[in-house]
Amino acid sequence: MENSLEGKIALVTGGTKGIGKAIADKLSSLGAQVIITARTKPDEETVHYFIAGDLSKPEAGQIIADELLEKFGKVDIVVNNAGANTSPGGGYSTLTDEDWNNEIQLNLMSAVRVNKALIPGMVAQKQGVIINISTGAALQPLWKMTMSYSASKAALNAYTKALASELGPQGIRVNAVSPGLVKTPLMEAFIADIAEKSGTSIEETFKSIKNEIGDLPLGRMAEPEEVAELVSFLVSPEAKYITGANYRIDGGTLPVL
Repeated sequence: MENSLEGKIALVTGGTKGIGKAIADKLSSLGAQVIITARTKPDEETVHYFIAGDLSKPEAGQIIADELLEKFGKVDIVVNNAGANTSPGGGYSTLTDEDWNNEIQLNLMSAVRVNKALIPGMVAQKQGVIINISTGAALQPLWKMTMSYSASKAALNAYTKALASELGPQGIRVNAVSPGLVKTPLMEAFIADIAEKSGTSIEETFKSIKNEIGDLPLGRMAEPEEVAELVSFLVSPEAKYITGANYRIDGGTLPVL
């Protein structure tokens, strides 16, 4: 796959850290010109073109698309990675309308808005690839920790399938990638917060989470680079007949096929 993305323009939202940074770096290594977005500039120097934007805000998708198209003229690959579990744990009674709305805006509408702004250009050039980063929690929601987050990502999965069906005849492929537990700064902070609130160690908390999801056959969290490898394949010419799919990368966590 060396240089398989030469000449391609790729947007990775939430691309300054964690999974998004790993994806951006991998696509760049394969020859793509990569544009990354986030609310604030990355802490460390980056070779990628950066556009600031808060994708939980309605206007951000179009603003990012306008700058990208003005600077580069087109986009071939969109990876909607921006998203997070921002709501408190504890189940339905702890979640406010604001919590629910925040999850929907960040985890669903961010992708919807970016795609809506950039799809017309893909349609005009009769090719393009969209990857929506979802989560295994959409298929295995944990009421204590991920109720609203899981619901928003399940909606993203349904949207992905519908969009793939609509855009396939126009040469555009759309897929979802659903990681399980991934060793990112956000995940580590999430586990640390639970540990602090419960008065347990990080190790005990991680073991508790593994027990909650049922099992983790490979026994560890994924590295962000492992998710990036899957994404890089799905956006490459080698995956040109794959669309409308949801690829789990969860170390075997989900107990069904």
